Amino acid sequence: MNSTMAQLPFSFCHSPQQAYISELLSFSLDRLHKEPELLRVDAERIHRQMQEVAVGHYGAFIAAADALHSIEHEMTSIDMHLESLIGEIPKLTAGCNEFIESGQQILEKYKLNQTLLANHSSILDLLEIPQLMDTCVRNGNYDEALDLEAFVSKLVTMHSGLPVIQTLATDVRKITHSILSQLLQKLCSNIQLPECLRVIGYLRRLGVFAEHEMRLQFLRCRDSWLAGIIDDLDQKNHYEYLKRMADCHRVHLFDVVTQYRAIFADDTSVNEDNFDGGLVYSWAMHRITSHLAVLQSLLPKINEGVSLAILLEQCMYCGMSLGRVGLDFRGLLPPLFEKSVHNLFIRNMSAAISNFQHVLESHLWVPLPPVGVASRRVGDEHLDDTSPPYSLMEHVPLAAFVNGVLAALNELRHCAPLNLKGGLARELQHALQSVSESLLHYNATRMLRESESNLFLAMCRAFIEVACPYLILCFGRCYPGQNVVQVEDFLENLRKLVYVTSFPVLWDNGNRMVKDDEGLSLANIPSTVDDRKDSVAGVIAANGGISPLENGSEMPAGANSRSPEGNESTICGREEANDDILPISAQQSQAHEQK
Repeated sequence: MNSTMAQLPFSFCHSPQQAYISELLSFSLDRLHKEPELLRVDAERIHRQMQEVAVGHYGAFIAAADALHSIEHEMTSIDMHLESLIGEIPKLTAGCNEFIESGQQILEKYKLNQTLLANHSSILDLLEIPQLMDTCVRNGNYDEALDLEAFVSKLVTMHSGLPVIQTLATDVRKITHSILSQLLQKLCSNIQLPECLRVIGYLRRLGVFAEHEMRLQFLRCRDSWLAGIIDDLDQKNHYEYLKRMADCHRVHLFDVVTQYRAIFADDTSVNEDNFDGGLVYSWAMHRITSHLAVLQSLLPKINEGVSLAILLEQCMYCGMSLGRVGLDFRGLLPPLFEKSVHNLFIRNMSAAISNFQHVLESHLWVPLPPVGVASRRVGDEHLDDTSPPYSLMEHVPLAAFVNGVLAALNELRHCAPLNLKGGLARELQHALQSVSESLLHYNATRMLRESESNLFLAMCRAFIEVACPYLILCFGRCYPGQNVVQVEDFLENLRKLVYVTSFPVLWDNGNRMVKDDEGLSLANIPSTVDDRKDSVAGVIAANGGISPLENGSEMPAGANSRSPEGNESTICGREEANDDILPISAQQSQAHEQK
């Protein structure tokens, strides 16, 4: 039986009719023959029941048909929507993928935020490094600031790809530039060697400059500071400006060279960059050259000999001090000061000549009361050597000229360079010659009465016999030694005028002959300054005992004697202990006080 059921169609084996099939198998043969008829009767019965149900429920069938039609329409619509849904599915898939990716990014950021939160204190310390460096720089703690800069440089080397490290490095780089600027500004200020060593150490830690550039920057900053000090000096007073400038170069230039030598070693055994090639001396020569240029431009504006002497002493002292570091420039000073002294003497002598000519033109030839001679005391021989003759006060133009020359010599005696002895002697000689020519021109262009002519001739004799020897004597006090002022040639015409007018003179074959009461005789009328005393005595004897210098005039003491030798310096041949040569008016006041 099992085999029979196995041979049945699959639909019967697996359908609800399996129970009916099992029941058929249990029927007898007769019953099996009757079973088709019974099935037909059941089928008809069922068919009638179906018809009855259909007639009784036709409305439901119509509704079912309408529902079916509606369902078919809805299914069509559903089919269209499904097709559109199928079309939108790729977009939905892409959106989901994007959502997944954004979710992953958000997750990564969340993880980063979690890591950031876990390392918040360390990161905050890193971010505060620029602010901390700036605080250290403001407070002058450059060591700590440079330590932070080195730490950031190490971080950049290890984590160069991190944006926060790059930003941190940028901020630190800006502060480093600020440190560099402040350190260079320190070098441009008045700092001593220890501070210079610290600043150069900081610059070397920064690593901004090479060794040669470091030296250049040091000298540039120190030069800027030194130039600023000199620029701040008051240039209205040229004497004070030059004196203070010499002091500045003496102190600060020496300090800068000493600092340079202490900071930068010139040992080339280790590194060729350590050799500067004379850089510091080139800079020092630049400063000395500028100093000499200022001296050359401002010395002509100094109108006092004592100021020139003090400036020369200051500059020589400056050169001696700088000589300890190999910058002795004293050999360059004499030409500058010699030129200034020469020009000053020329100006003073020109002023004396102009004043003499002006006073001579406006002078009224009236006799003046005789000037008494002051009593001389024991021990005044030294002063008498340069005391002006009182007889010159009877001749106002000549006294004005002598006062002017004495003023020039008083200015000269403070700073009298030995190299100018010949040139200044020629200037004095030229001044005396100008006075002589002015007197000859005045005699030739003016018509004087007899009394005026006598006064004029007395002034000429005083010029020849008193003023010229006295001024030569005073010049010899400034330049002791052999007399180099030659006056014989240009005084010859003035002597002729004086003695020809004062005495009857005949000329015979070029010999001068004086006519006395007994006849003609040759007389050697004085032609040189050294013969003045003997010639004056001869004239007095020939003229009946009347001195050519009227009103009790006296000979200048020591006119033919040399001044005592003094201690000469290397530049100036002057006596440091000499008093100024007093002008005639001052001597007159002293004479009245002694009376």
